[in-house]
Amino acid sequence: MGQSSSIHGLSPGLTHRHGHTNPSHHCSAVASEILYLEDSGCGEDYISELPDECLASIFQFLSSGDRKICSLVSRRWMRVEGQSRHRLALSAHSDLLPLVPSLFSRFDAVTKLALRCDRRSVSIEDDALVLISLRCRNLTRLKLRGCRELTEVGMAAFAKNCKSLKKLSCGSCMFGVKGMNAVLDNCSALEELSVKRLRGINDGAAEQIGPGLAASSLKTICLKELYNGQSFGPLIIGAKNLRSLKLLRCLGDWDRILEMVANRKNSLVEIHLERLQVTDAGLMAISKFTDLEILHLVKTPECTNLGIVSVAEHCKLLRKVHIDGWRTNRIGNDGLIAIAKNCGNLQELVLIGVNPSSISLESLATNCQKLERLALCGSETIGDAEISCIAAKCMALKKLCIKGCPVSDQGIESFAWGCPNLIKIKVKKCRGVTSDLADWLRVRRGSLVVNLDVCEVEADVLDASASDGGAQDDGVEFPPMVSQVSAAAAAAAVVEAAPSRSNGRMSFFKSRFGLFGGRSLAACAFRLRSNTGSNDSL
Repeated sequence: MGQSSSIHGLSPGLTHRHGHTNPSHHCSAVASEILYLEDSGCGEDYISELPDECLASIFQFLSSGDRKICSLVSRRWMRVEGQSRHRLALSAHSDLLPLVPSLFSRFDAVTKLALRCDRRSVSIEDDALVLISLRCRNLTRLKLRGCRELTEVGMAAFAKNCKSLKKLSCGSCMFGVKGMNAVLDNCSALEELSVKRLRGINDGAAEQIGPGLAASSLKTICLKELYNGQSFGPLIIGAKNLRSLKLLRCLGDWDRILEMVANRKNSLVEIHLERLQVTDAGLMAISKFTDLEILHLVKTPECTNLGIVSVAEHCKLLRKVHIDGWRTNRIGNDGLIAIAKNCGNLQELVLIGVNPSSISLESLATNCQKLERLALCGSETIGDAEISCIAAKCMALKKLCIKGCPVSDQGIESFAWGCPNLIKIKVKKCRGVTSDLADWLRVRRGSLVVNLDVCEVEADVLDASASDGGAQDDGVEFPPMVSQVSAAAAAAAVVEAAPSRSNGRMSFFKSRFGLFGGRSLAACAFRLRSNTGSNDSL
């Protein structure tokens, strides 16, 4: 179509208009200039001489919107752009079915596919998924969100057609055990499995999931908000090469499964447990994972210092430890001192709702010489003396987050001289720290990034990780910390969440997990208390 000009024929204003080095912006500018030169009829036709492979490489630098614009330049550009697109996200409404043949005739090289449907719409059914699987036999990644009309029949047909699948992520779907087993039995290369709110797996399901052919290749399993997540027990136990296990807000007693996993040879290096019914017995099972490097223990009220000590004494390769004690005071000095004495490779430590003393903090600062990232949130015992201890002894510390602790200007000003490698400090909801101190600290250490928020009153997500990329690196989000909720609101949340039957510990956890649906309630209660001038420090 006479696309004109290469870089030699660009108009004089191009460099001035696009004076940056971002590859995406530069390629977009080149594409715009091509259209400009085509309209003006000047320049040589170098673009049409480019091989398809070179043109496809240029497209890889462009954003999705720019690729769409470029695909309209000519039939050749549309063909090359479609054949070089490997990632595709579609709105999975029921009217997608008649469009599937034409879509995947153009995008015939897709290996990563996302199908999403909102709650108010009717999703695609089995016939659409089967047709997609026939058109995309080389699919390696599939993400399903809100596809409530898919059944086990459709998943079974998909699994037979896409045996090269390496990653499956499904959320808010309705298919059950048979559909999941079909994937595990046919996709022998599956490496990552993420399941959230899979509603087809009922509490009384007699069938178990896994292990299947995928057991030998699975490296990551992530289960979120499953009422009967323990049906995945055979899969977790049978995945011999499992490296990462994340169990978040799944009901049931998990001690037994962790013990069974510990009884076999394993290579686990990362474990996330959040709002889970697990006790010290489960932590003692985890202590047998001697290669463990990352441990997240979030809101598990039955875990105590005894379990933490066992993990610290046997898992000496730990690099990242996140503990949210939920202000139960069951994890404290003894557990932290054990971590300090045994985990010399510790680089990142996040403590939320834990009340350590200067003794344990001094031990951590003295023994963990590689500690680079530290977050202390919602602790009633972290004062100026403890902060000064950190400033004096944490020589390798680079990033520090302090939130909701009773510290003042006196403690924070110690960082004007301490922690020589510190590059960023974040202080939030510490009412004793003033903005004047932050300005003085910036002047005293010009290279230090100081993030101070003393007026924050809204409940927000804790950015406690303080590591590059924050909590997203490890796939965990910390919900808002609310120190107290009115008795009436708490009672209402429990009544709404608790099932008709109760049986000891199970009833307790189901009532606490009622907070899944009551986050807005807790946030409203927090804002109400903040507006009435409460003195709680959070």
